[in-house]
Amino acid sequence: MKVENPPQAEFPTLEGKLDATGRRFAIVVARFNAFITERLLQSACDGFLRSGALRTDIDIVRVPGAFEIPPAARTLALTKKYDAIICLGCLLRGDTAHYDVIVNEVTRGIGQSAQETGVPHAFGVLTCDTLEQAIDRAGLKMGNKGFEAALAAVEMASLTRAISSQRSAVSQKQIPPSRSASRRNDRAANKASKARRRK
Repeated sequence: MKVENPPQAEFPTLEGKLDATGRRFAIVVARFNAFITERLLQSACDGFLRSGALRTDIDIVRVPGAFEIPPAARTLALTKKYDAIICLGCLLRGDTAHYDVIVNEVTRGIGQSAQETGVPHAFGVLTCDTLEQAIDRAGLKMGNKGFEAALAAVEMASLTRAISSQRSAVSQKQIPPSRSASRRNDRAANKASKARRRK
């Protein structure tokens, strides 16, 4: 996989690093279509290890199918033990509308969990028309979406920490009062001083 560096920004920029050292990750993987999801899982673990994570910092949670991924991911995120969570599954289009319903619910659920818990979730759920397309995205012709999800999780975990540390540094600085507030304070002090002199 080729990683291209963007041109240098003209303004200060925050971005994550592909360094998983000292961070904890959870992988939620569906057993349904295990022929595909196991390949995604192996590559996700490989991505974490190549980025510096330890095997002991990666927890794997198996769920029956893709529909069960969002609640499991949310439960893990609420523990606040993980820097990022990867969601892995494989949905193949059938002859009924069932596929569309499940795809929409899984996508919405994972996104909602990430937004409401503040823990980054990497989306590694394949939504394909055919088994051949899924195989291509699980390591054959189109790379491996599990590996890509791991790199995204590492980068977002790093970015989230960078943003949090910047926010706490800003809140520790004392913000000087505005000019109008300082003028009001000066006026109040003058009035109190004059009142004391009259007495």
